[in-house]
Amino acid sequence: MIDKSADPDRQPFAGLTPELVLDAASAHGLAPDGRLFALNSYENRVYQLGAGERQLVLKFYRPGRWSDAQILEEHAFTAELAAAEMQVAAPLSLGGTTLPAFGGFRFAAFPMMRGRAPELDAPEARAVLGRALGRLHQIGATRPFLHRPHISLQRLGWEARAQVLDSTLLPERLTDRYAQVSEALLVRVAEAFDAAGAIRPIRLHGDCHLGNLLWNEQGPVFVDLDDCATGPRVQDLWMMLSGSSDEQQHQWAQLLEGYRQFSDFDYAEVRLIEPLRALRMLHHAAWVSHRWADPAFPRAFPWIGEERYWEGYLTDLREQLEQIEDPPLLRG
Repeated sequence: MIDKSADPDRQPFAGLTPELVLDAASAHGLAPDGRLFALNSYENRVYQLGAGERQLVLKFYRPGRWSDAQILEEHAFTAELAAAEMQVAAPLSLGGTTLPAFGGFRFAAFPMMRGRAPELDAPEARAVLGRALGRLHQIGATRPFLHRPHISLQRLGWEARAQVLDSTLLPERLTDRYAQVSEALLVRVAEAFDAAGAIRPIRLHGDCHLGNLLWNEQGPVFVDLDDCATGPRVQDLWMMLSGSSDEQQHQWAQLLEGYRQFSDFDYAEVRLIEPLRALRMLHHAAWVSHRWADPAFPRAFPWIGEERYWEGYLTDLREQLEQIEDPPLLRG
């Protein structure tokens, strides 16, 4: 009989105990003082570590998610941003590498970045954020990623759809409805990308939302580039918009006011905001479904195991199809 509890896909961090974390830190010269706090994270396991007078963050990477080359490319990009004096958590070199291993796990150590939750409705906040993203993209456009993924219709759309259709979470009676509405949505997303024309992709943060930002007296602090990718610039901008059409247009003007001080912006990319939102919606459901065997996910997203969630989700997908047809930022 196979012991499924030992399956790394089901319990990828089963062997990652507090003792192992402290031993890993000691083995690589970090001199932990015994203070260790688990921080909120789903894909990886992240800890705040006391090391004498300094505080560090240790990130243990989910086995099998990224290759060494992909993680090291993330680290190199982060180091470029830090070298340009951007506020970003860049990994420390431990024994000549930013990706040491211990006890079968790969990990990285970062300085603890201080800050508070962003308040983008504060005066000038979006313009300040726009300037920071403009600088990030100015650096991101200097060279390509060789190993990191692309923000693509195939990866975030069709592959995500296939994962949901294969999932046991999607109620059987809703399978055909999901298949139909997701296909219609992806066809429309493909049309929108074609209509936008040739967009020059660059290196991006890739998952730039408020949960991955802190704010201090100098402005935004980027704390996690785990999903950095190649894609259109607008991918790092659209998640900072919310509210009514008028509100989004006002927020967009503020964001672009700061952004264009450091980077050019192709306005054809505005047409990609709602298609990109659609891809994120499809990918999120697929991500949770794919990770459902990891005990952390049913605890964090219990509603996804309920049929009423999928009923509401299908309604959201149909409404998003209408949003692509009539995007808020293009309304008069």
